[in-house]
Amino acid sequence: MRQQITDTVLMIRPVNFRMNEQTAVNNYYQKVLEGLSPQTVQDRALKEFDAFVDKLRAATIRVIVVEDSREPDTPDSIFPNNWISFHEENTVALYPMFAENRRLERREEVLEAVEKEGFLIAEVVDYTEAETDGLFLEGTGSMILDRVNRKAYCALSPRADEELFIEFCEDFEYTPVLFTAWQTVNGTRKPIYHTNVMMSVGEDFAVVCTAAIDDKKERKQLVSHLKEDGKEIIEITEDQVNSFAGNMLQLKGGNGSRYLVMSEAARQSLDREQLEKIGRYCEILSAPLDVIEACGGGSARCMMAEIFLRKGQG
Repeated sequence: MRQQITDTVLMIRPVNFRMNEQTAVNNYYQKVLEGLSPQTVQDRALKEFDAFVDKLRAATIRVIVVEDSREPDTPDSIFPNNWISFHEENTVALYPMFAENRRLERREEVLEAVEKEGFLIAEVVDYTEAETDGLFLEGTGSMILDRVNRKAYCALSPRADEELFIEFCEDFEYTPVLFTAWQTVNGTRKPIYHTNVMMSVGEDFAVVCTAAIDDKKERKQLVSHLKEDGKEIIEITEDQVNSFAGNMLQLKGGNGSRYLVMSEAARQSLDREQLEKIGRYCEILSAPLDVIEACGGGSARCMMAEIFLRKGQG
């Protein structure tokens, strides 16, 4: 039986975290933290990372932590969900990345670490050759997967190619739901770089900024699909998206508890009505990720690659 949420995630512990100049060209959430040395940025990000992992584990969520390597230089390695995803069919997908230095994050040791925890990897589906053609699809950053209803939601952008997305949906048997999501940058509407910044799908609900979808037909189609599958739609605003309120992930603890995991900034941005709606389905688990969000332009959801693999024999 397919499940929408898991109790196990992969996380990469950073050793050289900083604002990645190669991703800043279309990730408008990234900021330069003036007055902080690179070492201070790394130290603070590491402190946030470790505290976040501790909080997840205290909630009986299983976290497989892999230490990043100093070479090659991978400032965004803290966001593994963009280059890898793990599926119930014991299949792993590897994705083509927009930034050249992010392609270096794909390491065999990461798959080996997951296997050492007893999980079985039977097949690797590799889309990375598309990089040579300048085509990209950045994993569960670009796609929001409804694993139970077999629908994949994708906001097209320079990091989410339509043909590659359709190919993924055919390979993994998902129905594609396509749209473009926008944000206002200095008075101009620009595509949001990753779908998971403005949308999250849980077991019984979806947190989404429908106002980011300027095309009325696309917006109506998205809402229709979510309602068709019985999801309560919890609306968030563009200002809340800027606080990473869309960058959430529902997980379950080993004790069966349900959590919606997000940053403290995201939680603080939510109003009472939104918090009450979420609270009907699960508990909120939040952690301060201020430096990671500012320099990385990503948040809690980006830091976790869910593991749906089954355990191997023996």
